[in-house]
Amino acid sequence: MGARRLGEAGLQGWRGRLADRVAPPVARATPLEVDQVRVAIGGLFLVLAVLYLVKATRGLARR
Repeated sequence: MGARRLGEAGLQGWRGRLADRVAPPVARATPLEVDQVRVAIGGLFLVLAVLYLVKATRGLARR
């Protein structure tokens, strides 16, 4: 699975709507394209979700 598909997977629901609003101004202020910014935001949300799950699983395993 490519990085683009992983980033897009993180853009579900409100996260996708947030990325739609934030990406154009960020793209204008940086050398990135709108799609690249959206994928980066989605990737960040995906990484945060995985970290949360790992932390929750470790906490459950300690009990």
